[in-house]
Amino acid sequence: MSMTYQSSYVSAFGRLLIAAIFIISGLGKIAAPAMTQGYIGSVGLPAPLLAYLLAIVVEVGGGILLVIGYRTRVVAVLMAIFAVATAVFFHRDFADQNQMIHFLKNIAMAGGLLQVFAFGAGAFSVDGRLSGRGAA
Repeated sequence: MSMTYQSSYVSAFGRLLIAAIFIISGLGKIAAPAMTQGYIGSVGLPAPLLAYLLAIVVEVGGGILLVIGYRTRVVAVLMAIFAVATAVFFHRDFADQNQMIHFLKNIAMAGGLLQVFAFGAGAFSVDGRLSGRGAA
C-alpha cells in the first residue's frame, strides 16, 4: 500500500474523529434546547436562541461536512474559530480543573482543525473527487 493511499485513509479517519465530538454535541443540544439556551444565557451571551441555532449549524452541519470532506478548508477554519470561542466563553474558570480540561480540549480540537485546513481533506472526500484527486 503506497504512502499516499495510507495517508488518504488516515486523513478521512482523522476528519471523522474530529467531527464526531461536534456532531454528538450538536445532537445533544437539539435534544435539550431549553437547557442549552439557558446555559448560553447564563454566561452572559446575548441572543441565546440565535447562539443556540448557530451552535447546531456549526456542530451538526459543520461536522457532517467535515466527515464527507466538502468545502473542508473553509469548514475547518469556521469550526476552529467556534471551538476557540466556545473555550473562551464557556470554559474560562481555570480554578475548576474540569473547566480547564474542557478549555484545553477545545484548543486541541482547534489545532486539529487547523491541520485539516493546512493539508486539506485528502483523496477520500468530496473535495478530493471534485478536484480530480479522489480515490478511484
